[in-house]
Amino acid sequence: MNDFGLTETNIKIPKHLAVIMDGNGRWATQKGLSRSEGHRGGAVASKKLITQSRKLGIEHLTLYTFSHENWNRSADEVSTLFKLLVEFLNTELKTLEEQDIKLSVFGELEKLPLAASKALQYTIKRTQNCKSMYLNLALNYSGRYEIVQACKKLISEGIKPQELTEKLFSEALYSQGQPDPDLIIRTSGEYRISNFLLFQSAYSEYYFTPVLWPDFDEQELFKALSDYSKRQRRFGTAT
Repeated sequence: MNDFGLTETNIKIPKHLAVIMDGNGRWATQKGLSRSEGHRGGAVASKKLITQSRKLGIEHLTLYTFSHENWNRSADEVSTLFKLLVEFLNTELKTLEEQDIKLSVFGELEKLPLAASKALQYTIKRTQNCKSMYLNLALNYSGRYEIVQACKKLISEGIKPQELTEKLFSEALYSQGQPDPDLIIRTSGEYRISNFLLFQSAYSEYYFTPVLWPDFDEQELFKALSDYSKRQRRFGTAT
């Protein structure tokens, strides 16, 4: 039995959970706070989710942290987001190591601000031998771009059309070696996938909630997992 009081007989724990974390700005507006405070509230929620996922035995956790489109936000907001990322990496590295959590990035790491890129590379190196949970941060990420880059990679390697398989293609993606998401959660009441894990999510279950990301807590995760546990995943087979 885990911290939720749940047992294996009444809930299914996804092997790979992915989350589109949305609603920081609206949360801040509702409370009369700045968008920066909204993102700080979202960072707190992210830390809690990582801890909860590790306790539940979720083996892969992917967080949609910063998309290609997010560069269109104000310079101040973008700066705040990356400052929070560096702060998280600096303060949580020891916890990641103690909890045996391996960090990886889905996206173009080299195009991030220098401080963020260095902090990420350092944390990735320090946690490279951790095995109990994979924490994937989708940073400077675009699902369409990922697919295009995978195609370019395979072409550059001389792969012929007749040699191409889904397995070979998946190994050219950022998520190579990891299973596809079983469950994808999106907060804030939006019903879009927003260019997230387009290839990998072909058979993922989705859970949409109106809860804004900073308010997504242990009980909201419980609701999502309870709903997921009622699903019958057929992967295209007959009922």
